[in-house]
Amino acid sequence: MTKFLKKSEIENSWYEIDAKNAVVGRLATVISKIIRGKNKNTYTPHMDHGDFVVVKNIEKIKFTGNKFQNKKYYKHTGYPGGIKEITPQKLKEKNKPSEILKLAVKRMLPGGPLAKKQLTKLKIYSGDKHPHSSQNPVIIEIEKLNKKNVIRN
Repeated sequence: MTKFLKKSEIENSWYEIDAKNAVVGRLATVISKIIRGKNKNTYTPHMDHGDFVVVKNIEKIKFTGNKFQNKKYYKHTGYPGGIKEITPQKLKEKNKPSEILKLAVKRMLPGGPLAKKQLTKLKIYSGDKHPHSSQNPVIIEIEKLNKKNVIRN
């Protein structure tokens, strides 16, 4: 018999990840698994019992190869000829490096209202400081999960 959790039984944890020199796609996969709750043995696809993730030093995130200049994010306004494109380089120039990671994580979640709710558990900050230190987040060292997760200069 499969055990399903009730809303009152759900406990959310907090995790902290330092994005310094981290590869965007690899970081986004780790974050999306935690946000959805796939790292728990009580995972249920139709319920939100993922954990909160705090990402710091987002301005130091990296891409492999030439993706920083060549990758394009598309969106459509809904009007004829209304397709818009932007590159990660332009997003960083506009002081929106957090949008790069948010787009990567958002596109790894399934579409729908549940994914929008789960995406609110992602907290992204520039620099080392964040206001969630009182939650005592567990620090995940992404470079120790796999050596390819971080670009070494």
